[in-house]
Amino acid sequence: MTVESAASALSPQAAPKRLRTPPVVPGGAPLLGHAWNLVRDPLGFLGALRDHGDLVRIRLGPRTAYAVCAPELVGELLKSPEYIVGGPLWDTLEVLLGKGVATSNGPLHRRQRRMMQPAFRPERIADYARVMAQEAQATAARWEDGSTVDVSAEMFRTAVRIVSRSLLEVESIGEKADRISDSLHTVFEGLYRRMVLSVGPLHRVPTPANRRFARALADLHALVDEIVAERRERGSGEEADLLAVLLAAHDESGQPLTDQEIHDHVVSLVVAGAENVASTLAWAFHLLTEHPEQERRLVEEVNSVTRGRPVAFADLEELRHTRNVVTEAMRIRPAAWIFTRRSVAETDLGGYRIPADADIVYSVYAMQRDPRSFERHLEFDPDRWNPERAADVPEFAMMPFSVGNRKCPGDHFSLAELTLILATVAPKWRLKRVAQTDTDTKVGITLHPKKLVLQAERR
Repeated sequence: MTVESAASALSPQAAPKRLRTPPVVPGGAPLLGHAWNLVRDPLGFLGALRDHGDLVRIRLGPRTAYAVCAPELVGELLKSPEYIVGGPLWDTLEVLLGKGVATSNGPLHRRQRRMMQPAFRPERIADYARVMAQEAQATAARWEDGSTVDVSAEMFRTAVRIVSRSLLEVESIGEKADRISDSLHTVFEGLYRRMVLSVGPLHRVPTPANRRFARALADLHALVDEIVAERRERGSGEEADLLAVLLAAHDESGQPLTDQEIHDHVVSLVVAGAENVASTLAWAFHLLTEHPEQERRLVEEVNSVTRGRPVAFADLEELRHTRNVVTEAMRIRPAAWIFTRRSVAETDLGGYRIPADADIVYSVYAMQRDPRSFERHLEFDPDRWNPERAADVPEFAMMPFSVGNRKCPGDHFSLAELTLILATVAPKWRLKRVAQTDTDTKVGITLHPKKLVLQAERR
């Protein structure tokens, strides 16, 4: 043996890497494990997990899940091909979303994403913004001075109309928007418990709640079929909205999307474009009612930029504080708050051993409120997103649209929509709490205020 070979044999690189086993989080209930914590107090439970380690083990019924708590490990998780979309969240959501771009993996996901991406090119966002502005103005014009407004319901209706008119070109949107709203609310109520209590037979028992869930889910899928059929009959012409793109798209082999793929894409689009946007706007208006100085600055900025005319897409670049309000609302009150992945094979995540076929959980709600990453972490502070301060935020500590190849393809669409609606409504209406207002968090697949009923006063 030469000196060089002996040195190589004794070098640290030659020794196998010793991986740690993540610690187990104490507590939990018999049989249910930590699923009980996720039903009783999910936000508090997830927020405290990092106190036990950057990566820990929890029990969800009979299965062990791995909770990733540190931003750098979540970033590694999302960028690694060793983990796929799967686990309790996506297994549950597949009932609603099918095998669309949100739930698919590998070549199928890449094929679907390539085929829908043309609808989200930057030049298209300006065209969609005209519909966003029209619907925001219609919402602001519909309210009456001194009336009480269910802000969550109003934002949901507005978001449904925007996604339906701009991306799907639905003509009969009035009646369909109400049906979509009713069905989605019922479906979302049932999905969260199905995720944390993964006991399939219980969900097939014909209880009133299960029957309501089944009816609402069937109506939503039937409604999407109506939308696609209506558009096929009308033809897409020269239009370049998302549904037209999907109907005309062909992959590299010349194959079009199947009818089921188109259906699943439309469901995913309506769910993300309505529920997440509406919840974010509801929280933003709530936060502005609690922080009048931030509201004053937003209104003054919009009035200075627009000088009395309607807000337009071209104004968004100048509405810096308004964008900061949107970003900070997404940080402190994220709509989509818990995500899951599944390991493809036994692997290493940050020096911890992850077995094959393991369920992995992470919470952007917990990460975005972590005092290790954010100074005054529970304070609503839009100025933290000014460039000189935003640079201090750790990488992956704030990612409302995810990262890597699973980043939301409609992120620019959503940011434009959120900013336009907030900048249109807030300068016209001052919103105040009333006796019926209940801003406690209602936990489901998304987070939103329990009852955001506010009084509207014309400015």
